[in-house]
Amino acid sequence: MNKIEKQILQLLGIAMRARKIVTGEELAVREIQARKAFLVIISNDASENTAKKITDKCTFFNVEKQVFGSRAELGYAIGKESRVVLAITDAGFAGKLSQLLNEYKRG
Repeated sequence: MNKIEKQILQLLGIAMRARKIVTGEELAVREIQARKAFLVIISNDASENTAKKITDKCTFFNVEKQVFGSRAELGYAIGKESRVVLAITDAGFAGKLSQLLNEYKRG
């Protein structure tokens, strides 16, 4: 695991403790529709149906979507069981995570 991956996972943990993350497909969709989600992260092992549903919602409501980590990694980062979908409900956390995720993709 490289430095950027660690930073992303640590920041997810901090955001979770600050109660700025909503987990799970249904709750994430609700936050997207309510325009409260600034960034949605989907695990790279999400089912096709889940990925399509979340991608379609994000596209329609103009919310940034990123694919990162396994469901186990995402769950571990936020101190929960494995999670497939995370919706970030804080603009600050979303901005920093987006920056790190884009750096990770390039890197």
